[in-house]
Amino acid sequence: MEEKMIQVDERLERIEIKLAYLEDFLERLQSAVLEQNKQAEKLSQEHRALKEKILFLTKELEEIPNRKPPHY
Repeated sequence: MEEKMIQVDERLERIEIKLAYLEDFLERLQSAVLEQNKQAEKLSQEHRALKEKILFLTKELEEIPNRKPPHY
């Protein structure tokens, strides 16, 4: 009976160790995901700004042929 208790204790200890490693892994994973989300949001904002700038410049270029040259 005592041998079974030792085996149960050893199994429980191994499970607790694995759980501790999993908890640490999940914390690090969550931190990495949060950092990637911040980076993705920043890139998304930069993308929107660049897109707006390109659209603005494209409209400006389209208007140039319709203008009279300055010597007229």
